[in-house]
Amino acid sequence: MIAVQPGALRTVLRGGTVVDGSGGPPRLADVEIHGDRITAVGSVPDGPGEVIDATGMLVTPGFIDVHTHYDGQVTWAQQLLPSSAHGVTTAIIGNCGVGFAPCRSQDRDTLVRLMEGVEDIPEIVFTQGLPWAWETFPQYLDFLAGREFDMDVGAYLPHAALRVYAMGQRGARREPATAQDRQRMRELACEAMRVGAFGFSTSRTINHRSSDGSNTPMYQAATEELVEIARGLQDAGSGLLQVVAGFTQPVEDFEVLRAMVRASNRPLSVSLAQSHERPDDWQGILRMMESASSQGLDITAQVCARAVGMLMGLDMSLHPFSFHPAYRAIAHLPLAERVAQMRRPEVRELILSQQPDASLAGDQRSMKRALDLEGVYPLGDPTDYEPQAGDSIAARARALAMPPQQLAYDMLLRDEGHLVLMRPVHSYAHHDLEACREMLQHPLTVIGLGDGGAHCGYICDASWPTFMLTHWTRDRTRGPRMALESAVKMQSADPARLMGLHDRGLVAPGRKADLNVIDYARLRLQSPRVVYDLPGQGRRLLQDAQGYVATIVSGQVTRRNGQATSNLPGRLLRAGTA
Repeated sequence: MIAVQPGALRTVLRGGTVVDGSGGPPRLADVEIHGDRITAVGSVPDGPGEVIDATGMLVTPGFIDVHTHYDGQVTWAQQLLPSSAHGVTTAIIGNCGVGFAPCRSQDRDTLVRLMEGVEDIPEIVFTQGLPWAWETFPQYLDFLAGREFDMDVGAYLPHAALRVYAMGQRGARREPATAQDRQRMRELACEAMRVGAFGFSTSRTINHRSSDGSNTPMYQAATEELVEIARGLQDAGSGLLQVVAGFTQPVEDFEVLRAMVRASNRPLSVSLAQSHERPDDWQGILRMMESASSQGLDITAQVCARAVGMLMGLDMSLHPFSFHPAYRAIAHLPLAERVAQMRRPEVRELILSQQPDASLAGDQRSMKRALDLEGVYPLGDPTDYEPQAGDSIAARARALAMPPQQLAYDMLLRDEGHLVLMRPVHSYAHHDLEACREMLQHPLTVIGLGDGGAHCGYICDASWPTFMLTHWTRDRTRGPRMALESAVKMQSADPARLMGLHDRGLVAPGRKADLNVIDYARLRLQSPRVVYDLPGQGRRLLQDAQGYVATIVSGQVTRRNGQATSNLPGRLLRAGTA
């Protein structure tokens, strides 16, 4: 019998198909909520309170996104879009070793440049948006504890901020940490865990850089430094180690992970994707994880629900003509005026006659990816995240007997310049999502890497919960699908277990009333769109979905039929309290 707080509001989800997050089969049932708790699942009698007709709908747990970057957004916004538009009711921030606490006033610019470079968020957004009402990590959490959101939020302690705070600009310049530096970072890590951090995050990939092109403060940090910080989690007896690994040397890189886990006796979660240069490495990494598991080491992989890549378009950070001098001459114009200019025959001829200027590209790899039209596809509406090789711009151009650059140019002008192109970068080496499917279904993986709140001009993978339900369980034609109950478990109970969130992730009596009511037949992803609603009119990509009838957080409806309500029950989560 679930104790009901006197006066708690009652809501009943009537007659839905409950997919409860356990992996068990769907079943018809009512769901009763009192206050912020589920009190019954089954046949619920009539009574007071609101009734939501869920007949013909799915009722699922709220989804949990363990890999987001809303670190700045949580300080100025209350709706954590795009994630909350896709049924996410809990998000973890501070991933990849980047964030804004701890931070002394003289180091603020360092962390802003880092976040601008790593996460593609314009500096003006942070300059105008961040209140900087904290210095230490405990003060940052205390600040967030006074705010309200449309979902619950938990935070990691980020390595870059920790290193700069402990070492000053020596840390920013990537100087080796002394024994005293390492001890200080260990103490700060322990302190962060004890006030409610969900763990410690770091990045070891060269792909992450500051906006000035420099490597991150934590790049190639010595194993001794990482091990000593990990011991801070052991001292606190809590926390997850979150690592973004480049895996350019899989065996050597994995040994660093082993050392961190052995030193701390804490679980570790590492990013994993299929490299297009070494397309079979991911299988070997999973085998190393299986071996580690057999030795009692708790290492899981975070994998994306679809190919990791870039979105491109005229109103985004990149497209195939971003580095052409004639285009750069008009790039400052509003989109409608730019499109009008590009439609002029003489402008078209001039841009197409030019070669890209490499000096205009801050990131040479991104430029090469934008120009390689063999691997660039129109995303379409409805969206197609699993196109065939023959769908690429280069392949389509060959079929039309025209230069691929001309076709790309003409495509970018469609829909008044709003057409979106997609460039898979990881997990699409064989022009399908089979590697993704195998990774997702491995027992030592959990869905992550959606990066909600980051990469605002070229990634919008925070829509992965909707993609999991539409593509993987219903619409896929190019290979096996997944069972609906498995896909729901992957984004509710599994991440809840990883993060130690034992009060949510299941539709069951006593669990937190975080739920989704979904019109499964009508559920669909819309094409990403650009909005300018960040501080300083900063740009970001959003992606809408149709089919979410209601999203409920702590027993309150936060979104109804795709629109936000005025309810903001989401709060800061401190590890160990959920």
